[in-house]
Amino acid sequence: MQSPEVLNDSTDESADDSVDTERDTATRRGTRRFPGSWGPRQWVPTISFAVGAIAVTTFFAIGAWQRRWIADDGLIVLRTLRNLFAGNGPVFNAGERVEANTSTAWTYILWFWAWITDGQLEYVALWVALVMSLAAIPIAMYGTARLFRTRLGGLTGDGYTLLLPFGAIVYIALPPARDFATSGLENGLCIFWIALLWCQLVAWSRRTGRGRGVVAANLALAFTAGLAPLVRPELTVLGGLTLLLVLLAPSSWKLRIGMVVVAAVLPVGYQIFRMGYYGLLVPNPAVAKDASGAKWHQGFIYVGNLFGPYVLVLPVVLVIVAGVLLVVARRFRDEPDVETTDAAATDAAATDGEATDDEATGTDAVEKPDEKSWRRRLGAWSAGLQTPTAVTVTILVAGLIGGIYWIRQGGDFMHGRVMLVPLFTLLLPLMVLPITIPAHVRAAFRRTPAAGETDVTDGESEPADGNPAPVDGTRRRTRLQLAGSTIMAALWVTTVAWAVVCHQNVLPNAGIDIGRSGIVDERRFYVTNMGNENPVTAEDYLDYPRMRAMVEWIDKYHSEGGVILPSFNYDEWYVAQLPGVMPKGAERKVTVYFLNLGMTSMNAPLDVRVIDQMGLAYPLAAHTERLEDGRIGHDKVLPSEWVVAEAGAYPKKPVLPGYLDEDLVRQAQVALTCPQTKDRFASFEGPWSFERFKHNLKQSFVFTDYRIEREPEYEIQRCGLQMPPRIHPR
Repeated sequence: MQSPEVLNDSTDESADDSVDTERDTATRRGTRRFPGSWGPRQWVPTISFAVGAIAVTTFFAIGAWQRRWIADDGLIVLRTLRNLFAGNGPVFNAGERVEANTSTAWTYILWFWAWITDGQLEYVALWVALVMSLAAIPIAMYGTARLFRTRLGGLTGDGYTLLLPFGAIVYIALPPARDFATSGLENGLCIFWIALLWCQLVAWSRRTGRGRGVVAANLALAFTAGLAPLVRPELTVLGGLTLLLVLLAPSSWKLRIGMVVVAAVLPVGYQIFRMGYYGLLVPNPAVAKDASGAKWHQGFIYVGNLFGPYVLVLPVVLVIVAGVLLVVARRFRDEPDVETTDAAATDAAATDGEATDDEATGTDAVEKPDEKSWRRRLGAWSAGLQTPTAVTVTILVAGLIGGIYWIRQGGDFMHGRVMLVPLFTLLLPLMVLPITIPAHVRAAFRRTPAAGETDVTDGESEPADGNPAPVDGTRRRTRLQLAGSTIMAALWVTTVAWAVVCHQNVLPNAGIDIGRSGIVDERRFYVTNMGNENPVTAEDYLDYPRMRAMVEWIDKYHSEGGVILPSFNYDEWYVAQLPGVMPKGAERKVTVYFLNLGMTSMNAPLDVRVIDQMGLAYPLAAHTERLEDGRIGHDKVLPSEWVVAEAGAYPKKPVLPGYLDEDLVRQAQVALTCPQTKDRFASFEGPWSFERFKHNLKQSFVFTDYRIEREPEYEIQRCGLQMPPRIHPR
C-alpha cells in the first residue's frame, strides 16, 4: 500500500504499479516525477500546510506585537553597538576590551541592520528579533513537512493527507515564547538558526548524487552548522552533532575537508580574535554566570516554573503519543499483508527498490552478516546516517542535551527564557501533524465476501499481474488507518483546546515580587514597575526607580568624576568622590555601579563607565566565586568597596559614603595588587598592540578559569599579600 507523498508527491490512484515503482525509485534518487494531472491528493497536503503555516504565524505575530518590549538585558548589546559606531571597537565601555554579549552573531546582525537603516537602535533590535522569530515558525514547519514527504513515520496509506500545525501551536501558545520574540535578546535568532538548520538537514537526508548543486548544498549546510557557537555557545552541541552526522555519512574526502573548512572558518577565526582581544576563551557573561557550574535543584525548580502555570506536561505527552503512533504506523505499513506469500513479499521488496543480496552481488549464495567484511559493515552503517531517521534522532538528542544542560546550570532568572530553545528543538519533528483520511472508507466496512466470491470495491481494480487483491488485508489496514487518523485528530483538537486555554496564563504574583525561587516574569515585572505596557526605548526605562535620578547625578558629577552607587532612596545616589589631585596618568571619569546594566548604560553617555556587581561588563566581579545560595543569574555580588578602591576614589570618611567600610576599601586596594589580578586587568585595559594580542592568546586559557575571593581579606590571604593595619580595630 503506497502512501501519499507530502507536498505534491501523493500517489495517483490512476497510476499502475509500475508507475508507483518508478516514482518511488526516482524519489530515492533525489529526482521528482509528477503525475500527468493535478488532483486532490496533490493539493490537499499543500493547501492544508499553507493555511496552517499562515494561521500559526499570524497568531504568533499578533501575540508578539501585543507583548512587544525590549528587556533590560536586551539593551546591553545596544551599548556595544553605540561604541562600534563611535569607533571605540566591540566593547561595552570605551577603553575596556570586555565582551558583554553572549551572542556574537546577534551583536553583528544588529550592527548591520542599524548601519543599513540608520534607525533607532531599540527599534532595530525589536524588528529584527520579531522578524526572525516569526520566520522561524513556517521554516520549521516546512522542514517537518519535507520530513513526512520522505514517509518517515507518516500516517500513510491511500488517502488524502492533511498537514496540520502541531508542535508549532504548542510553542506559540506559551506566553514566554511571545515575550521573547521581541525582547531584544537573541531568542529569535536562535530559533531561526535552528529552523534553517533543520530544513537543510532534512533536505540533505534525501539528497544523492555528486553534482555541483549537491556539493554547494552540503557546503551551505556545513556553514550553517558551524555558526552554532557564534549564535550561542551552548548551541555548539547541535552544530557539532550535525557536522559529525554529515561527515560520517557517505561522501568524498575532498568534500569532507571542504565542509570542515567552511564550517570552521568563521567560528575559529572569531575565537582566535576573542582570545587575543578580550583575553578569554568564552564571552564574559559565561564567566560571570559560571556556565560550567551546576545547580541541579534550582534547574528542576526552573522547569517546574515553566511547566506548572501552563500545564505544559499535557501537550508534551500528546506530542510524545503522536510521535509513537507515527512510528508504529510506519512499521505497520512496512509489514506485508497476512495473505501475502513469500514470493509476493519478494516482489514487494523489489517494487520498493530494495535489492536482495543475490541481486546486489550477482551470486546465488546469500552472504551472512557474520561473513561480511568490516569495510562493508562500516559502509552500510555510514549509508544509514544519511536518512530521515538519523536526522530526527540527531535533533532530538541535541534538544535533550540542551535541556539537560540548562537544568544542570540552574536555569535562569527570567521565566521560561532558556528552556524555549531546547523545547523548540524537541518539537521540530512534529511541527506539523499528518492526518490521512483513507480513500476507501466505505469499502473498509463492507461485508467480507464468502468463499469463492470476488469483491471489487469502488476505485479498486485487480493488480497488473492478474492476481486478486487481498481484500481482508486491505480492509484491515484501512480500518486501522482510520482509527489511527481519528486518534491523531483527537490529539490535535486537544492541543488546540489547551493552547486556547493557556495562552493568557500568567505566573502567580507576576510583576509584584520575585519570590524565593528567584525566577520572575521579566516582562510583567518591568511593565508593572514602570506603568508602561510596552517599554521599548531606553527613555521608557527612565520611569524605573532610580533611573531619572541617575541621569541627574551623572550630569552633576560629569566633570569631577566619581563612583555613583545606588542608594536606598529611589531619588538619590551615593557618590564616592575622586581625590582632588589624581595620580599621574589617571583619568577623571564617572563610574556607575548598578545591577540593571542595560537601562543604566543606554541612559548614560559613552564617556561614563558603567559596570555591574554580577560582572557581565566588569571582569573583576565576573572572576569571583559563584554564591551557592545566591539568586540564579545574580549569584555573584561584588562588594562596592572593590569598585571604590579600583576607581581610585577617596577612601576615607566623611568623603567616603557612610555605609562603606574604610577597612574593606584599604584591603581591596591591597588585594588588587595580586599579580594575576593585575595581569587580568592589563589584558583588557592595557594599550592594544600585537604583543598584547599574543600575550592574551596564551593567557586566555588561564584567565577563563581564574577566580578571586569576593571578600578582600580572604583574597589577600589567597595571594599571600601583606594585610594592611585596620583603621578601626575590632
